[in-house]
Amino acid sequence: MNCVGLYRIVRPQTDGSENKFLYDNTTMTRSGKGKNMEYAKIAETLVELSGGAGNISSVTHCSTRLRLFIRNKSSVNLEQIKKTKPVLGTVFSGDELQIVLRKNLIPIYNEVSTLHNNAGGSAPAVAEDKGPMTFKERIKDLGTRLIGFVSAAVTPLIPGLVAGGMLKVFLLLITLAWPAFEEMQTYTLLSMVANIPFYFMPIFVAYGAARKLGSTPLYAMTVAACLVYPNFVELLKGEDPVTILNIPVMVVTYSSTLLPALLIGVCAHYVEKMLTKIIPGIIRPVFVGMCTIAITFVLGITILGPLGDMAGSYVVNIFLWANDHMGPLAVGLLAGCMPLLVMTGMHHAVTPFMVQAIADPGYDIMFRPAYLLHNMAEGGACLGVALRAKNKAFKSQCFGLAFGCVVAGVTEPAIYGVNLRLKRPLIGVICGAAAGGVVARLMGATAYVYGYSTILALPIFQDTILAMLIGVIVAIAVAAVVTFLLRFDESIVVDEEEEETAALPVSGTAAAAPKGPFEVYAPVVGTVLPREQIPDETFATGVLGDGVGIEPETGVVVAPFDGEISSTTDTFHAVGISGPGGMELLIHVGVDTVSMQVEGFQLLVKEGDNVKKGQRLITFDIAKIKAAGHPATTAVLVTNSDDYAALTVNARGRVSAGDQLITVE
Repeated sequence: MNCVGLYRIVRPQTDGSENKFLYDNTTMTRSGKGKNMEYAKIAETLVELSGGAGNISSVTHCSTRLRLFIRNKSSVNLEQIKKTKPVLGTVFSGDELQIVLRKNLIPIYNEVSTLHNNAGGSAPAVAEDKGPMTFKERIKDLGTRLIGFVSAAVTPLIPGLVAGGMLKVFLLLITLAWPAFEEMQTYTLLSMVANIPFYFMPIFVAYGAARKLGSTPLYAMTVAACLVYPNFVELLKGEDPVTILNIPVMVVTYSSTLLPALLIGVCAHYVEKMLTKIIPGIIRPVFVGMCTIAITFVLGITILGPLGDMAGSYVVNIFLWANDHMGPLAVGLLAGCMPLLVMTGMHHAVTPFMVQAIADPGYDIMFRPAYLLHNMAEGGACLGVALRAKNKAFKSQCFGLAFGCVVAGVTEPAIYGVNLRLKRPLIGVICGAAAGGVVARLMGATAYVYGYSTILALPIFQDTILAMLIGVIVAIAVAAVVTFLLRFDESIVVDEEEEETAALPVSGTAAAAPKGPFEVYAPVVGTVLPREQIPDETFATGVLGDGVGIEPETGVVVAPFDGEISSTTDTFHAVGISGPGGMELLIHVGVDTVSMQVEGFQLLVKEGDNVKKGQRLITFDIAKIKAAGHPATTAVLVTNSDDYAALTVNARGRVSAGDQLITVE
């Protein structure tokens, strides 16, 4: 992996020396300019307040929240995290710390993930001293940990289920408009893709469980894959009883199941852990994996798999029983409680049961309707706030949040940005969701496909789509009316928003974009390549900014414009330059050349130097780079390209140093 972008922030030294960012075995000093620097500072603060990288077992995110799985909760300074801009709110669900962010989520997640990875992802954490716990506290702690584990194991699977479910919806809509499409091979093949996340669910769940537990994912995934392996499935369908080691194997259909894979993931973790301790180191690489999958497979198909399948059926039946005996009130109650579940992070405890319901009995009359109606009610409450609000900017924001809840299915900005802060709209949300839930269930709304909780996913309700649509209208209308009638003090939010906008330097609004155009001239002689063709994923995907690659013909890097050297590397292979209009440019010679440790490179400038266009910055030996097994492709990237409206590549083919290369404006 390339060194650039994978940095770790280090505190200022006590001797007064400058801050440094560690790039693997090299260091790169920075002047502190640019928006990326602000994201890095925020990420460092969040990690530090979370107890440090060693206190974080894994890092992930959803559409609005940074999710950190914490080892020692007592080391987390929750109050200070809440005060950190641009944090909107925090939630602890089990050992998962959820930090609600605005549009800055992805760049901050990238920085936090980098800090975690650079720490090895497994640095030791200080053990939490809870003292002696009562029996009640132990039960509560066990339940909290169990919910946290299940949530962490299922979370990586959700995007795949949503993608597959929505593709099914898309195909359904096409067949409704064009029935002949269902007979085409295109439909058949796309249907296969849509079914994959569901059919092979045990494999993905096993991966999530192993990742959460810190074991080798492939062992658990291998055993889970055996459960849906065609030969194994056919063997169970045969007339003759199946045994392994003379132990009978129960006939269970494991495709689209959840709990069997969770149990297998746990089993593989402890088996691997045990074998690692007892098998001598010299033969451990050969026998640990082999024995882990063999032992786990035997236990999986004889005990764990059947047990998990049985438990999953019982859990879903409990909710179905509630629906049968409480009728529409069951859905209304769950929908009405959903905003409270979301705020406490407990809504993820419902997700596994929703997944299980779609697998068996094959439909969902409770969970997905409640989820969707809650989102609609959040949007309705924002609509009620917008209709009552007097501040134009705030009114516009609320309309936008309402649209996001209803159409995009994203509610956290609405919850933490408006409804919870104003308090009274939350009553509207609860009333709207509950009313919509009762009406939808009375009319028989039933989800048959795993989709997303947005109005665009209504086709997953198939022949009950009208019932769900009426429930949606009721939820939005009741939430909007109740919120409008209750009134609220909008100054609570408006004043805070103005303060936050003034204090947050990373908002990246279009109005703050510098005016151009500004020119970047070729820093090396060679052939221009599109950014996507740079043989390094970090550069090619644009994570570090937009630009181009150049296949160099000569080993000289010159300044692409008049500017200031904002960063250098100890291995001399890269340099950052601040230019006109606040432009930040990175010139990185070769791929993975950090490993060459100065060999073949000479740095002619230092951080803080003012340079003129055409001035020599670096010399390098192309032959030595290639002899070391590295491409010499030089990346030329505008690292703060998001600050500009457009970036245009002006050169194609061969360029000489000083030729016009890129225009930003």
